[in-house]
Order: sequence, then C-alpha cells, then structure tokens
Amino acid sequence: MNRSMEAHAFLVKKGFKVKSYGTGEKVKLPGASADRPNCYEFGVPYDDIYNDLLEKDKSYYTQNGILHMLDRNRRIKHCPEKFQISAERFDVIITCEERVYDQVIEWFGSRRSVYNQPVHVINMDIQDNHEEATIGAFLISDMVTKMAQSDDLDNDIDELLHEFEAKCHRPILNCIMFY
Repeated sequence: MNRSMEAHAFLVKKGFKVKSYGTGEKVKLPGASADRPNCYEFGVPYDDIYNDLLEKDKSYYTQNGILHMLDRNRRIKHCPEKFQISAERFDVIITCEERVYDQVIEWFGSRRSVYNQPVHVINMDIQDNHEEATIGAFLISDMVTKMAQSDDLDNDIDELLHEFEAKCHRPILNCIMFY
C-alpha cells in the first residue's frame, strides 16, 4: 500500500493514467504487535481505515507514519482495490515486490487469454518503508517516462530495462503476459 501508492501519486502528477492494486487476500497494515496486523477487506474506504486506526491508537499510528500514509492514499483514491477482480486491461503493470510480481504472473497463467493483448509485467523490488517508497517512486517515474518515450515499447523494452537496471543498480524482472 505504501510503495505502490507513492509511485501512483508521482505518476499521476506527471500526467500518466495510473491505477494501483493489492494482490493479497486482505489489506494488511502493521498493528500494535508484529503478530497482530490490522486487516481490512478490499473496498473498505481509506477514510474508514484511517478513522479506525485513529480510534485504536492515534499516537502510535501517527508516530509510525501509518495515518500519514492513509491520508495520502485517501487523497489519491477512495479505497484499496484487488488486482485479481479488476476488469481493467493495461499495457504495463509494475510491482514493487517479487512476491507480488509472482502473484500477478500466476493470475495471468491461471486464465485463458481472451483478447490476445500483451501486457508488460515489471518488478522493481522496493523496501517497504517511507524513505525507500519515495526513492522507488522517483525510479519508477523515471522508468515509466522512458517507456512512454519509446515508439515501439514491445521491441524496445528489454534494452530499455537493461539500461535502467544498470543505472539504478536494482534488479528488474519483466515478462510479457496476455489478456
């Protein structure tokens, strides 16, 4: 929720059409202890999640940055959405964690291609903390800007990602799947 939404905010400011999704069973946020996360269904408004945590422990969730993150998120969109139930089709899907990349690839692999429309699925691992989310958002924004400048992304993407990987010193995974 933190990494993808930070990148979402950056990309929207640059004029890109962006959607962001989760892939897990529920929306999980840190709780008062590591073994007791706060869990919410996809579709629960960010306002409701914010108010729930505010009521539970305003000081704790302010101090750890969760309320700030939720405040940003609710200014971007109404609620968290689940990728696997979306009817949207994309040219490019970017994930910020290899586990999520694997879930996206698994989802495409579990269904039959109907439209024969290719989608580039790309992963750039970003640590799940506020500082890395900001750095990652800048990197993703740079990468997407380079992709948008390509006249033939299907043909150029391998070279483009290889050059970008060398520049940012982060491994990048990519594959093509089909809707």
